[in-house]
Amino acid sequence: MVPAQGVPAQPVAPAQGTPAPTYGTFAPADTSAHGTPAPAEDSSYEIPAPVAGSAYESSAASAGSAYEIPAAAASTAHEMPAPVPDTAYGTPTPAPGAVYGTPTPAPGAVYGTPAAAGDAPYETQAPLLGAAYGTSASEAGAGAPDPSGGASHGASAPVAVSGAGTGVPAGTPVPGASLPPGAPPAPYASTSRPAPDPWRNYDPWATPGPLQQNGAAAGTGTRRQGRTRRSLVLGAVLIAVVAGGVGGAVGVHLERDGELGDIVLHQAAEEAPGRPADSVAGIAARALPGVVTLHVRGADEAGTGTGFVLDTRGHILTNNHVVEPAGARGEITVTFSGGESAKATVVGHDSGYDLAVVEVSRVVGLRPLPLGNSDSVQVGDPVVAIGAPFDLANTVTSGIISAKERPITAGGEKGDGSDVSYVDALQTDASINPGNSGGPLLDSRARVIGINSAIRSADGAIDPQAGQAGSIGLGFAIPVNQARRVAEELINTGRATHPVIGVTLDLGYTGDGARVGTRTSGGSPVTPGGPGARAGIRAGDVITEVDGLRVHSGEELIVRTRAHRPGDRLLLTLRRDGTREKITLVLGSADGD
Repeated sequence: MVPAQGVPAQPVAPAQGTPAPTYGTFAPADTSAHGTPAPAEDSSYEIPAPVAGSAYESSAASAGSAYEIPAAAASTAHEMPAPVPDTAYGTPTPAPGAVYGTPTPAPGAVYGTPAAAGDAPYETQAPLLGAAYGTSASEAGAGAPDPSGGASHGASAPVAVSGAGTGVPAGTPVPGASLPPGAPPAPYASTSRPAPDPWRNYDPWATPGPLQQNGAAAGTGTRRQGRTRRSLVLGAVLIAVVAGGVGGAVGVHLERDGELGDIVLHQAAEEAPGRPADSVAGIAARALPGVVTLHVRGADEAGTGTGFVLDTRGHILTNNHVVEPAGARGEITVTFSGGESAKATVVGHDSGYDLAVVEVSRVVGLRPLPLGNSDSVQVGDPVVAIGAPFDLANTVTSGIISAKERPITAGGEKGDGSDVSYVDALQTDASINPGNSGGPLLDSRARVIGINSAIRSADGAIDPQAGQAGSIGLGFAIPVNQARRVAEELINTGRATHPVIGVTLDLGYTGDGARVGTRTSGGSPVTPGGPGARAGIRAGDVITEVDGLRVHSGEELIVRTRAHRPGDRLLLTLRRDGTREKITLVLGSADGD
């Protein structure tokens, strides 16, 4: 431990165990500068003397003492001066006339550095025993024995002071002045303001200040403010560096992408052309090579329609109303999806089914479309329609099956009923427009399930061409099962057969059901020996159901009948004279046009 600077050492150390006076009896102050009486020697509060042989050791306490301070032995390297009886604990006795709190330097020493007593090194002064803490010793009671062999109890230590003519008030300690020979050094007297030295006399009730390694008080506010300023400066520098880096990166990005120069528009990279097979694109990719556009020119009129390849021999299926304008001497040109064109001739046609087959010759690489099964189609199934609406070839649209077995009739422009077609159609919301007629309606596996034939226009009419009207989401297609049978007959025989019941219907009947005529100009409304006559149908009967499906008109009965083949067996429900009857009928056959 390094002794505090400016604290003089006592010349003689007391023997270990020197009794300390008791605390509690005060002697009147006589000439004390401070004026605070010292306690009597019978005080109950005692301070021990230091142990000889160590700088700071625990000594034996005096009799009755509660708190003891060790005394240093005379031969130790660090000696503690003997306490003066009845002096204030930790407070040295000021010399007469000296200013309180100003230490007196040792003879010949620089001010504030006391000389060590005897041969002992520079030591820290031991506190004076017996006095009240922070007060000077009373001069009363002088003559008491001094444990150190020096002045009697209560005697003030001599201090070198200023005199007359020095310019300093009398009694003020003079730096560099010498003490009288043999006088003990003046102890360090406390002042009303605490000394800044942390190694001052011990005060058990004082709040200890922070210490640094060198013994000086630790800095607080000033150093913290310095560290705060340095932290702020470093933070500002860091922010500036980061902001500069970000700004540079943004500048490079803007310069590279042309934000500061020419505008460069970004787009997605090129993707592989392949698409899932069941997607619209996948279906179209497989079906388009087998779809053709037909340009028909006749003597009086011309038209455009669509068809698709049936086989590698060059047969193409389309609607009858598409090729009808060509007549007997007209011209039909077929254009494939790749742009190749070829002349075509009519193989056969049937206005009742609104179907026709044409043929191209000496064309290789034909891609026939596979045929599906229209009986397996369900409402809501996705479909794709391909055609040439308004001569826009290879147009692809998509939708769903909106309904099945939708009875429709189309045509009838001639007025004699010979051009009326009866179709038990598939209804779709896929866009179908004039020019789509004859084109394929495909399922999700690119198979033909229907032949697009008619649309309902905004005025309520159903027309295969629909004038110049457009789609309103009501398109109709001939089921492929019926179209396949008719196409086979047209290719093989040139004519199609129609299934018949063998009765004449009253198309003017407005009631519910299909009524058999009551009379005809040519004879009986029930053909004698025909299918109807053999089944027991009579004139005036009203047919209300076919195979359990309701029939509401004569046209609807024809549609239901033509959805079958000749020879098919039907179960009919009819109303006769207010009663309901069921009969079984086998369809007959009749040649088409």
